[in-house]
Amino acid sequence: MGIYEELQARGLIAQVTDEKLVRDLVNEGKATFYIGFDPTADSLHVGHFMALCLMKRLQEAGNKPIALIGGGTAVIGDPSGRSDMRQMMTAETIQHNCECFKEQMSKFIDFSEGKALMVNNADWLMDLNYIEVLREVGPHFSVNRMLTHECYKQRMEKGLTFLEFNYMIMQSYDFFELFQKYGCNLQFGGDDQWANMLGGTELIRRKLGKDASAMTITLLLNSEGKKMGKTQSGAVWLDPNKTSPFEFYQYWRNVADADVLKCIRMLTFLPLEEIDKMDAWEGSQLNQAKEILAFELTKLVHGEEEAAKAQESAKALFSQGAAADMPTAEIKAEDMTDGEIDILSLLVVSGLVPSKSEARRAVQQGGVSVDGEKVMDIHTAYTADDLAGDGMVLKRGKKNFRKVVVG
Repeated sequence: MGIYEELQARGLIAQVTDEKLVRDLVNEGKATFYIGFDPTADSLHVGHFMALCLMKRLQEAGNKPIALIGGGTAVIGDPSGRSDMRQMMTAETIQHNCECFKEQMSKFIDFSEGKALMVNNADWLMDLNYIEVLREVGPHFSVNRMLTHECYKQRMEKGLTFLEFNYMIMQSYDFFELFQKYGCNLQFGGDDQWANMLGGTELIRRKLGKDASAMTITLLLNSEGKKMGKTQSGAVWLDPNKTSPFEFYQYWRNVADADVLKCIRMLTFLPLEEIDKMDAWEGSQLNQAKEILAFELTKLVHGEEEAAKAQESAKALFSQGAAADMPTAEIKAEDMTDGEIDILSLLVVSGLVPSKSEARRAVQQGGVSVDGEKVMDIHTAYTADDLAGDGMVLKRGKKNFRKVVVG
């Protein structure tokens, strides 16, 4: 089985232009491909997992990845899949985020000896001359056709600015530049990027007359993959200072039964033959599958030692009600009133909920417990003595835990 057939078997491919050419290109290890990353934070999150795993698979098959950082397009804002305009960023913030990205990506991608590249589209987009863009690029894009794409339809009712309208042109120009500068002949992206990517393919073919030298492919669940990076309490980051290995493990350990085997197939590097045997698993076996998923992905990001510690802590949490590596929240004197802190404030200060109104709902709905005992009274309060020593385990719902101690 070639790498293209493996991607198909793992359920990663939704659409592709010039399928035979793409198949031959990646199976023979002759693809130089790019995937774009928006530097909107100083850490990647689990929504990027599919792209990172895909780059790793293709590189191991002999192909060359280019991680394109959208330092130029970040100052415009991508309307794809959004109902509002993205906030602009400074060049210094973007550069810092790029450096953080490369460190995290290096756990998946080998950047040594030119085996992979990280480039920033600010290098060419920021120097573009407006008249030059109108003359050289503008004629290759139909406004009528652009307005038919879903990414712009979503913004039309609220108002699509001319600034955002240029995003498709800029992303298409990225592929054109990457093709010319680095011989990039393949691009990957999610379902919501399909129109933008087709624009890049068309631009190359129209300007350079390359009938089949630029190809595009999309991932089946990249858009869904972005949703994976969000929980009720915020994003699940790859940076251990933002999301601890234990929290990261717990996130994957608690995926829905209906998603666990799909995630194992798409995101882990377990052999397909082994995964195929899991298709018949049900009931308690799905819990075992979730442990496999959580361990494998935590190992990818944080290493085998941290993955093992997280797994042991998770088991200890459920069997004994405590875990050594559980995320800890420190309660300080200023968080207390008259030497006490009520359950609603405790939930907010610990980071388990963003507001007291959400904390109130969680308590009233029976979703909060302390040391295994359900808390139903929103006026329940705790003293510094209650939090002394090893503290106590605060739990919201089935997935979110904190060890609360006096700081």
